[in-house]
Amino acid sequence: MSSWPVIVTFGDSLTSGVAGRSYPEQLQDLLIQHGYKYRIDNQGVSGDTTTDGLARIDNVIPEHPALVLLEFGGNDGLRGVPVGDTRKNLQEMISRLQAAHLRIVLLGITLPPNYGPDYVKEFTAMYPELAKKNHLQYMPFLLLNVYRHPEMMQPDGIHPNGSGNKIVAQDVFNLIKPLL
Repeated sequence: MSSWPVIVTFGDSLTSGVAGRSYPEQLQDLLIQHGYKYRIDNQGVSGDTTTDGLARIDNVIPEHPALVLLEFGGNDGLRGVPVGDTRKNLQEMISRLQAAHLRIVLLGITLPPNYGPDYVKEFTAMYPELAKKNHLQYMPFLLLNVYRHPEMMQPDGIHPNGSGNKIVAQDVFNLIKPLL
């Protein structure tokens, strides 16, 4: 497995996983089950903002991954970081990965409605705008099929549990399968 091409999952706690098996661990299982010989390198760090991701982007490039699954922004949103700053940081990460000739899949998220309709609308629109501008495959909302199911979420209502991450991994697998 160490000689297999690498898929880097690069993000925050939704990528690193905080309880049960992370979505990248579940994704590794799906890849193997379906005969795809790729090794997942989970570079998710709980609590990271897009600023932190930008500071760590040089850890991804030397791996020469076949694919980078980019998932950041949630912690920016939860902290009320201006959407323009988050967008700028994500764009810089995308630009640096593209300059290294790496394929990127952008995994978007959204925020709870209590963050205000204007902020949430601008935040949520950022992902399809970045995907279109940079010609990226993307998922508008990583947790789309789990966030409304309390049995798939941790008590915080923000992070999936092990069974939720299994669904997230399946959704990501279905998205990236044509790229493998």
